[in-house]
Amino acid sequence: MTKFQLIRKILGYINLESEIDDYETIHESVERDLVFRGTNLWILIFAIIVASVGLNMNSTAVVIGAMLISPLMGPINGMGYGIATYNFSLFRKAAKNFTFAVIASLVASTAYFAISPISTAHSELLARTNPTIYDVLIAFFGGLAGIVAISSKQKGNVIPGVAIATALMPPLCTAGYGLATAQLNYFLGAFYLFTINTVFIGISSIVVSQILKFPITTLVDDEQKKRVNRWISFTIALVLIPSLYFGYLLVQKEKFMENAAKYVHNVSVYEGNLLLKNAIDPRKKSIILAYGGTTLGEEQKAAIRAKALDFSLSDVQIEFQQGISFDVFAKQNSEVGNLKVEISRLNQALQEKDRALARQQEQETRGKQILNEVRILYPQIATCAYTETLVYADTSAAVKTAITVFKTSGKDIAAADKSKIEQWLKTRLRLERVVVLYEN
Repeated sequence: MTKFQLIRKILGYINLESEIDDYETIHESVERDLVFRGTNLWILIFAIIVASVGLNMNSTAVVIGAMLISPLMGPINGMGYGIATYNFSLFRKAAKNFTFAVIASLVASTAYFAISPISTAHSELLARTNPTIYDVLIAFFGGLAGIVAISSKQKGNVIPGVAIATALMPPLCTAGYGLATAQLNYFLGAFYLFTINTVFIGISSIVVSQILKFPITTLVDDEQKKRVNRWISFTIALVLIPSLYFGYLLVQKEKFMENAAKYVHNVSVYEGNLLLKNAIDPRKKSIILAYGGTTLGEEQKAAIRAKALDFSLSDVQIEFQQGISFDVFAKQNSEVGNLKVEISRLNQALQEKDRALARQQEQETRGKQILNEVRILYPQIATCAYTETLVYADTSAAVKTAITVFKTSGKDIAAADKSKIEQWLKTRLRLERVVVLYEN
């Protein structure tokens, strides 16, 4: 297979023209999904209620269900399709219906959260208040998948997946929560996320519509085209730039959390003090450390703060809290401490007495053991006296010495045998100095 044939084969795989539906059918499908009356209106109302309840109860499954049944993508695709084909009447119709849907969603969600007894901001709500560049990517590529599916003869199950990925309904309901609870930051963050999703789903519709060369059914001059392109570029820049900034903040936050976690693990034990609790705040760039043990001095605190530089935490604020203080217990229980010391001293004295008694008993039995062992070879040895003592000299340390007295009866022991007995006793007793005396 030549390179040319390989390229043609690859292009055949990614070619969309063979699967594009009839342009009239696509136009009718887009125009049908614009209108919010009858079925679409009731579906919108139900989706608003489901999404609001899901956010209120912090139920991910319910929020996903609201995304699936939400019909908001219809007018957004209609606006993108209208701009791409310069069908301004269709664009105005889509924009009008879209505005109605947004206002209805905000009114319904605000009313729900105003009467709901639960007003806590759960994770599902908070997740829609901090949009970043990553939300732009999700909206753009999700929108691409949606408009390609609409244009294809094989619709498949792409549209529900796009509805989940782009998540148009939950940000609107979160904005309603911000209005109902008078929290402007929630409203602005959530509505900005909704704007990102709307704009970039529309942009993706424009891109695909132009790539697939949807027919232009109205008369339009070059000046109008330039004016439309300028407005598109301005809208993209207006929505994209803040998301880049928020994306940068998100990356910095994640880096701070990762470095702070490593730092906290490194100082979890410091000079006998155990870290009981910690709190990391990426917004304030602060770390609170609560230690249990002896009270930390200023030099110790400075040393712990200096360790933060090893983890790229140069501008972090580190605060210390004292958990369980052993110093306080020591002051309050000084008498108990003194009593423990005295008990320990008495225990040591008793242990030393026990060891001395054990050594004495061992010496008493050792003499008898030596007698029994030596009489096997030398039966003329009748008795054995055994003791251990320390021999002192002026120039050296005391030497432990074993003194053994054998009393013999009958035949005397030869000098060579006496030397063997002495060597045997040194090995037997593991002593370098042994004195052996014989008595007849």
